[in-house]
Amino acid sequence: MEFNHYSVLLAETIEQLCVKPDGIYVDGTLGGGGHAFEVCRRLDGGRFYGIDQDDAAIAAAGERLAVFGDRVKILRSNYCNMRAVLAAEGVERVDGIVLDLGVSSYQLDRSERGFSYRFDAPLDMRMDRRQTLTARDIVNGYSESELYRIIRDYGEDRFAKNIAKHIVNNRAKKPVESTFELNEIIKAAIPAKMRRDGHPSKQTFQAIRIECNRELEALRESLDGFIEMLNPGGRLCVITFHSLEDRIVKTIFRNNENPCTCPPEFPVCVCGRVSKGRVVTRKPIIPGEKELAENMRSKSAKLRAFCRD
Repeated sequence: MEFNHYSVLLAETIEQLCVKPDGIYVDGTLGGGGHAFEVCRRLDGGRFYGIDQDDAAIAAAGERLAVFGDRVKILRSNYCNMRAVLAAEGVERVDGIVLDLGVSSYQLDRSERGFSYRFDAPLDMRMDRRQTLTARDIVNGYSESELYRIIRDYGEDRFAKNIAKHIVNNRAKKPVESTFELNEIIKAAIPAKMRRDGHPSKQTFQAIRIECNRELEALRESLDGFIEMLNPGGRLCVITFHSLEDRIVKTIFRNNENPCTCPPEFPVCVCGRVSKGRVVTRKPIIPGEKELAENMRSKSAKLRAFCRD
C-alpha cells in the first residue's frame, strides 16, 4: 500500500518526547506511523501502542512498523478512548504520548475519502468509516445558522454567512452530493477579487471536517486525562494545525501547570489544587525553512509539550 511517510515536526517531536529505551509510549493519531517509527527505533525493552480510528491508516502503519515485532501493538479507536483501550491491555501509566492532529496525507490524497477539494468525490470526510455522520449529512441537514456557526468558528472564514446561505439555497433545488459541487457553491459565495489567496474552499472544508469528526471536542475532553496517565517525567506532545486547537492545548497545559484558583491577593493557596507538571514549550515550536520548503502542509503546524511532575 502506498503511503506518504512524511511526518510534520518529526525531529522536534522526538526531541521533546525524550524517549527512554524501556519506556511505554503511545501515538494517539498513528497515521502513517512516521512518529511511531522513530519512537520504536529508540526502544529497547520498551513498548509502543499506536491508536488510530482509520482502517486504511492502521493497515499502512502496520506494514511499516512490522519490523519492530511484538514491541508494537496497534489498536483501532479514537484517541479520546485512549485510557480505556490501554486499560484493556493492562496499561495504566505511560512515559510519553504523541498527538498529531493533522489530516494524514493518506486521507487527503485518497480522492474517494472526500477530504480534499482537489478531487471530485462524494462528500464523506469520516476519519472513522464506522461512524454514520458524513460531510454530506452536515451540508444537507444542518440549518443555515448551524452551517454559519461551524464555518465561522472552525473555518474562520469571513464569508461564512454568505457561504451558509448559498449552501442552503442550492440544496433546496437538489442535495449537494460531491466535493466539486460544494466547491462551486463556495466559489459563488465569495467575491472574485477575494479568491486570489489560496483555494476558496479550504476553510469551509476544514470546518466541515472538524464538525464531522468532533475534533475539538475530542481534544478538549482528552488532554487532562492524558496528563494524568503520564509517569513522573513523562511527556505529552501535541501538534496542532488550527488556531482553535492550539488555543485548547495552550490553555489546558497552562491550567495543569498552574491550577490554583485563589485570588492573587491571597498570601497562601487555600484551594488545594496542585500543579501536575510544567509546560516545556513556552512558545510553540514551528517548522523550519527546510521543512516548509519540503512540505507545504506543515505551514500551520505548532508543537507544544508538557512534562509531568
